[in-house]
Amino acid sequence: MNTNGMTDRIAGVRAQLEAACRRAGREPGSVELVAVAKTFGPDAVREAAEAGLSVFGENRVQEAAEKIPLCPSGLRWHLVGHLQTNKVRHAVFLFDVVHAVDSARLLERVEREAEEAGKRMSVCLEINVSGERSKFGLAPEAAPEVLALAGSLRRVEVVGLMTIPPFAPDPEAARPFFRRLRELRDRWRDEFGLALDGLSMGMSGDFAVAIEEGATWVRIGSSIFGQRQGREWRHGQE
Repeated sequence: MNTNGMTDRIAGVRAQLEAACRRAGREPGSVELVAVAKTFGPDAVREAAEAGLSVFGENRVQEAAEKIPLCPSGLRWHLVGHLQTNKVRHAVFLFDVVHAVDSARLLERVEREAEEAGKRMSVCLEINVSGERSKFGLAPEAAPEVLALAGSLRRVEVVGLMTIPPFAPDPEAARPFFRRLRELRDRWRDEFGLALDGLSMGMSGDFAVAIEEGATWVRIGSSIFGQRQGREWRHGQE
């Protein structure tokens, strides 16, 4: 992999991030860049870390379990993909933040596994703002029940909300969905007394719009690592 190319791509993403923050009257430090390394191996992660990144995302627990031990120490890892109940124990061990909890049952399972591991976990609730049947996430009307449960947990803190808008070539098409998530967050924060400071929204194609609408985490993959590999990374490929 071309290290200069990686450095240039990261610089370009940072420039877009900073420009979006200026337009929104925000400090660039209020947005954290999560470099989503799915299908790329430890060498790519190492190059991105050497270029200044420290927060990395993975979509699948199994791929992360093979990859993370081979990556530089001191990095922070976020699970940004769907979490299956039978993978929660491994996810609690591997990740600092889970972005896509989408049911009370899953939240309770994370609590149990975190208790057993003696660890505190930060999670976001995934909200299906668009209502697309093909997407995971809580319907907005189902979220209050889960948020009420969150206040009783000892080992898990719901730190924010996450969403994925419908795919569209025009980034502006995502704006109403990002805005809706922020509005829901503001309402639920008052209603349930939770901080909910995090808004995980925006990917390579639309993250500037997401920042303008209040994103605090943007999940960037191809704009950092380049074209995705055809399949998940497996140990021994590099």
